[in-house]
Amino acid sequence: MKRVTPFFFLFLLLFFFTGCKEKVKERAKPNIIFIMADDLGYGELGCYGQKIIRTPNIDRMAEEGIKFTQFYSGSPVCAPSRSVLMTGMHTGHTYVRDNYEVKGGDGFLGQMPLPDSIVTVAELLKKAGYATAAIGKWGLGRMGSSGDPNRQGFDLFFGYNCQRHAHNHYPRFLIRNQDTVRLEGNTRSLTGKQYAQDLFIREAESFIRQNHDKPFFLYLPFIIPHLSIQVPDSSLEKYKGQIPETPYEHHHYLQHPYPHAGYAAMITHMDEGIGQLLHLVDSLGLDHNTVIFFTSDNGPTYNRLGGSDSDFFHSSGPFRGRKGSVYEGGIRVPLVVRWPGKIIARMVSDHIGAFQDVMPTLLEITGNKNRVPPDIDGISFTPTLLGKGEQQEHPYLYMEFSSYGGQQMVRMDNWKGIRRNIFKDSLQIHLYNLAEDPGETRDVASDHPDIVKKMKKIMLKEHITSSAFPFLQLDSLARLK
Repeated sequence: MKRVTPFFFLFLLLFFFTGCKEKVKERAKPNIIFIMADDLGYGELGCYGQKIIRTPNIDRMAEEGIKFTQFYSGSPVCAPSRSVLMTGMHTGHTYVRDNYEVKGGDGFLGQMPLPDSIVTVAELLKKAGYATAAIGKWGLGRMGSSGDPNRQGFDLFFGYNCQRHAHNHYPRFLIRNQDTVRLEGNTRSLTGKQYAQDLFIREAESFIRQNHDKPFFLYLPFIIPHLSIQVPDSSLEKYKGQIPETPYEHHHYLQHPYPHAGYAAMITHMDEGIGQLLHLVDSLGLDHNTVIFFTSDNGPTYNRLGGSDSDFFHSSGPFRGRKGSVYEGGIRVPLVVRWPGKIIARMVSDHIGAFQDVMPTLLEITGNKNRVPPDIDGISFTPTLLGKGEQQEHPYLYMEFSSYGGQQMVRMDNWKGIRRNIFKDSLQIHLYNLAEDPGETRDVASDHPDIVKKMKKIMLKEHITSSAFPFLQLDSLARLK
């Protein structure tokens, strides 16, 4: 029998403590929960001035964390906004630049898929050891395509693959990875047995429990409050008869007998689900190691469409425009972030940021700054979140959208330049001073030709021609560059 020397015990002791240290270090990586509402306006949360709709849990997040007042979505509509979020590239560079559903068949074939060559934030976090899940609405490629969420970095996908399918909150089926999950008792009606939002919360809770002992990235692109107006009766009763209703002309979406109450109830119902997640994170002892974001993919929907009433709820806050518009109301969105012990409570920031900044921010706060792709347009706002270090600012923000007449936007300090109706308007730039005129009511382009000239150069420089999403007027300018 060999004699065990003291040096052997010392070696074992060092090995044990080194291993433990590595394990502690691994567990110290923060979890990320990124929640995104669908068509929620800047003014539809209590913490952003809403007076009718109750959102106590999101308001609590703002009270215990930081609220941003000058944050922008990726686009005025769903799919390109999500593409910007996933890729860190603005709509002049990102692959998906508009809503485009794949043609053929009679089912839900999904939207134009992201190519395999595109690198998403989920792929980068997965490579860094994170468990990843997307639960809700995807809209960047159907199952089996290059844009399939399972092929774009997500271990788990559960929800609606196709955006059009997500117009029904009581669907007949949802997708889990490569499988179709049939839901009994649901139809395209105002009520059903299985409400999609509740299924999302249940799936999210399961994912958190299964991965509570390792770092996780949970992406929750909910479909509330996107039309149709559908909500469980228990939530509807909290508003029915409490707020006035007005008749509306029914178009396309399901008609609701109490549209104001139904719309408000949907948002409150979502807020209650977020409260469930906050409680679970706390009960598992993950509160101080989990950073939770809440935002919206674009501004509120057009007034009186499908029963929505953006005027009644002041959904865009003080801003002009709705979904589909590059005016502030279509693209300025709420952003609240909570991380106890890391983010100082009750902070309000006027930092100017956008969806392309999310990728570098998540990579930096998880210790993966070295993984940030060199060709993205985003800038990390981690220094603003943590109140440490110098925050790099954007010299300008750029956005383009080839639908709704064709639009471009540049935000440069307090100046906002817009081109609208590009297909008819000879590329005229309208200029607004957001510090003096946040409602974009006074075009001052004629008073500041030097600023307009700078905006024109930026609009030319930031648009890269896309064969998948051609923008003919801008593409012609690019060839003349």
